[in-house]
Amino acid sequence: MMQSNVEANTPRSPVPRRKTPPRGGFSSGAVLPELTDREHEVLGAVIDSFVRSATPSGSRKLVREYEFGVSSATIRNAMADLERKGLLMHPHTSAGRLPTDLAYRYYVDHLMRRRPMDAERQRVRAELEDAYVGGVDDILAKAVRVLTLLTGELGLAVGPVLAGATLRRIELVRVSAEKVLIVLTLESGLVRTVYVDVESVLPRETLQALSSALSERLSGDTLREITRTLRQRLGDLHLDAPGAQEMINIFVQGGQEIFEWARTESDIHLGSPTVLAGQPEFTEGDRLRSLLKLTERRELLAEVLGDRKSKGAHVTIGQEHGQPELDSLTIVTANYEVGNLQGTVGVIGPTRMPYDKVVSLVDWTSEMLTRLTP
Repeated sequence: MMQSNVEANTPRSPVPRRKTPPRGGFSSGAVLPELTDREHEVLGAVIDSFVRSATPSGSRKLVREYEFGVSSATIRNAMADLERKGLLMHPHTSAGRLPTDLAYRYYVDHLMRRRPMDAERQRVRAELEDAYVGGVDDILAKAVRVLTLLTGELGLAVGPVLAGATLRRIELVRVSAEKVLIVLTLESGLVRTVYVDVESVLPRETLQALSSALSERLSGDTLREITRTLRQRLGDLHLDAPGAQEMINIFVQGGQEIFEWARTESDIHLGSPTVLAGQPEFTEGDRLRSLLKLTERRELLAEVLGDRKSKGAHVTIGQEHGQPELDSLTIVTANYEVGNLQGTVGVIGPTRMPYDKVVSLVDWTSEMLTRLTP
């Protein structure tokens, strides 16, 4: 997707030098080369131009577009030095130069300045406040949609791992003669359900009595603690209601399986991949199909996103992901909190990305999610 907010004949100022990394812990630990002030300015200009136009930059183009105050020969020499340092590359001999993944890393760690984004922030706030009444899953789905819309990248959100969630109550519902639905209401309005098989039809009165007794004995603790102590909590529970003991035995003997999902499950919400179809990186059918296949691999995304525990925005670029399927992509995320739980929100898109805009919006969205989820 082409992005430009500058008139064609208006020279731009080169990116000013930043001596220390910005807030947010972006650095991947990559060894970055030392740059002169001139190389620093030229690299920022190449990245800015490529993000806006999706076309390589030559020295003459940069001199026309940016206020360097030097000749194109000087800029050409700086670009050659940047190429030797692994920050620029030639797509082919006659073309200009493109930034490498290392260049984007240098930009994020040392050059990037976050945009104010006041109007977009207000849009995020309004959209999430509107979705607040629907619970955590609804507000995460809205966060994904608004990030997709405002950034032009593929929005994503990972729900919190629920092992640390506090149980508020249990309700048992008969869905057929052989199945009972266990409805677990957790803190912050989270709800999860589990189906179990039963050998006999359980009357509604029995299920109501069981719901009350189980809620009394299990609510108020985390799912992790409940799973660990289930036998002790329910071992002496006896109800006279018909069929009640069968259901109690299911909890006592199969409790580990009933609550197993809480240790590992994290719901992943994704925006529509079609938002990326118009970007130059995905005009070829094979690359778009690869992206669509990636969105179906929820376990891969969960693995990549699972270790992002640092505060503030987290940016991984290209091969930093350690997964070949993600070599041409950037993922920008930030963590949000739901009570004592933590989840992740962000975007995924091509490495040619307006990082200053995206990082600002992702960080703000995570902050708003933390504020709005009790």
